[in-house]
Amino acid sequence: MFLARLAGHAVFDPAGDQVGKLRDVVVTQRSAGRLPRVLGLVIEVLGRRRVFLPMTRVTSLDGGQIITTGVLNLRRFEKRQTETLVFGEFFDRTVNVPSLGLTGDVYDVAMEEDRSHDWHLSDVAVRERSKRFSRRGHGVVVAWNDVADLTGEQPSQGATHLLATMDTMRPADLANALRELPVQRRTQIAAELDDERLADVLEEMPEGAQVEILGRLDPERAADVLEEMSPDDAADVIAELPLETAEALLALMEPDEAEDVRRLMVYEEGTAGGLMTSDAVILPPDATLAEGLARIREPELSPSLAALVYVARTPVETPTGRFLGVVHFQHLLREPPSSLVGAIAVNDIDWPRPDTSLHEVARILATYNLVACPVVDESNHLVGAITVDDVLDELLPEGWRDHESEVVR
Repeated sequence: MFLARLAGHAVFDPAGDQVGKLRDVVVTQRSAGRLPRVLGLVIEVLGRRRVFLPMTRVTSLDGGQIITTGVLNLRRFEKRQTETLVFGEFFDRTVNVPSLGLTGDVYDVAMEEDRSHDWHLSDVAVRERSKRFSRRGHGVVVAWNDVADLTGEQPSQGATHLLATMDTMRPADLANALRELPVQRRTQIAAELDDERLADVLEEMPEGAQVEILGRLDPERAADVLEEMSPDDAADVIAELPLETAEALLALMEPDEAEDVRRLMVYEEGTAGGLMTSDAVILPPDATLAEGLARIREPELSPSLAALVYVARTPVETPTGRFLGVVHFQHLLREPPSSLVGAIAVNDIDWPRPDTSLHEVARILATYNLVACPVVDESNHLVGAITVDDVLDELLPEGWRDHESEVVR
């Protein structure tokens, strides 16, 4: 059974209810000549938690459906030193097949069940390195023991085939998957992602992991990725870097992007200024509702940022001219598209100032049932916007992304 086709497939309990999705396969490599034993599957359950499902609990793999028996142990999976993740660590390895005189990259791995009902890896699908530019080499399937270089780290290992199995994963889920991999492998995968995808993934990682990955990228590439991140997230990660490195990256960024980040970095943590972003949808009062609807349709906007349109006198880049109020996206849908946003903007709340505390910001969001709100200065200029996801990120316990019990197997 080749494993790439199972990636992302649903896992069902005996009653037919879906309990998660397959994200990887865990094996342990044994002495020379013995095939690696398949220990179990890494299953992603609700809440993005990755748990371990022993192969002894898998009752069926027929038809691409994975059926398990009993109750899943929901403690978070932690890979042991003696274990290897098939998708994360074998895919894209450069290997040699001496019997065929072939060098290529692993793009799939097969497992099979023996008479004692144990599973082990049996075959490797290898894509030959093409001798012609931009031409794809042919693939061959060979026995596991006929392949060399399947153990040890490879500094030049790519990630093309691995990323194909992760193509449909949300950024938060991909970030969660990368955390389980060795540092070098994590860096190799990050290098293969395009700037926008990598920026989205980094925003879902703890700051320590963000610093680690950015620190291993070429400085110009790191600056490009920072430009793709939300200004508030970029400011947070740059603040964690050594001063010399931070200044060098800011110098490599586009001046406008760097200026937004520098302005956000001056605010203290735990304040509205430290939480806000400059990526809000801001319109002058004479803009129409149709313009507002067009702006909030932009796919790169998060749902929370698209929930409100902020209305201000020119300039409409933060810090803006006089702030006039907000328009909820539902209000945009209820009025004629030709209406002006200035006519329906509301400004009847005492909005947070840059030095307003985190808890006061949370109180405002909860009191008025908001998912975002403006931040204005003493002169009533809009300086940024805060979204509820950033507030939750700060209110949850430190290291909440990693705050799960170790797995017991």
